[in-house]
Amino acid sequence: MARPDKVATVQELSEKFKSSTAAVLTEYRGLSVKALKDLRRSLGKDATYSITKNTLTQLAAKDAGIEGLDDKLVGPTAIAFIEGDVATVAKGLKNFAKDNHSLVIKGGYMDGQVMDAETVKKLADLESREVLLAKMAGAMKANLSKAVYLFAAPLNQAARVMGALQDAATTNPTLIAAEAADEIPAEVAAE
Repeated sequence: MARPDKVATVQELSEKFKSSTAAVLTEYRGLSVKALKDLRRSLGKDATYSITKNTLTQLAAKDAGIEGLDDKLVGPTAIAFIEGDVATVAKGLKNFAKDNHSLVIKGGYMDGQVMDAETVKKLADLESREVLLAKMAGAMKANLSKAVYLFAAPLNQAARVMGALQDAATTNPTLIAAEAADEIPAEVAAE
């Protein structure tokens, strides 16, 4: 029979798996309590960093409908449940692992896919969500500016042609009068 505290832990982990945007599994062997505290602080409000038992994590992952994490749940495991920008948290974990070689990124889970350690590190190389959105907005604005220029070009050409005709008419008024006389029907001209 399962102990109530373990059942509660499995339910809590399962809810975290379901509610988070992504989860990154790490090995923390060799990190001091102070280093773990610094790591939690560096992740900020976008993530919660929890040390878990592997068997309870396996049960919680199955309960949340996640398959494929079993091979990553070996040794001491801690999970960063990400609720905000995935790239920012992955970057924080990667930078912390550079300074503290005891932290090892094992892999993760995001959008229904299990990720290996290299994929998590590639996510860390992405720019933050705000920067990517700003770049996308800039690209869209540039395309709209090109479209406005493209649609305005025929009007600009017509205005230049009319301006050239006006200049030609002021310097040589007979040019327009002669053309207008050519267009007048013969019956009207005879009257």
